[in-house]
Amino acid sequence: MIYITRRESFNAAHKLARPDWTEDENVAVFGKCANPNWHGHNYQLYVTVKGEVNPETGFLVDLKWLKQVINTHVIDKVDHRNLNLDVDFMKGKLASTENLAIAVWDILKPHVNESGAELHCIKIYETDNNYVEYFG
Repeated sequence: MIYITRRESFNAAHKLARPDWTEDENVAVFGKCANPNWHGHNYQLYVTVKGEVNPETGFLVDLKWLKQVINTHVIDKVDHRNLNLDVDFMKGKLASTENLAIAVWDILKPHVNESGAELHCIKIYETDNNYVEYFG
């Protein structure tokens, strides 16, 4: 079993707030992240796949292909967007990094499976100090 990871970057705005809560309740739970005027992050997305090396190519997966899949299905939809308002796969979800990681997993898993590899981990750095890892 071998693991390989591709990193991509994107910039996006979001707000952590529940529409069924008052502004005071949202601020009490989410703090500055409930700013009514949004806030943004320079995210780093790490996609790790695992499997066996193809003896003909020496690859687990072609990283050009993995980059294209990630960009087409995720980065192109989130980069320079508002996660709460602009991103179809985040509609109706609280735009936390945890929920974003789960959504990215759900999007990429079938594509990775088609390649013969298996999705192992989605890791998203929201800041230098905060990141989420999701293993499905």
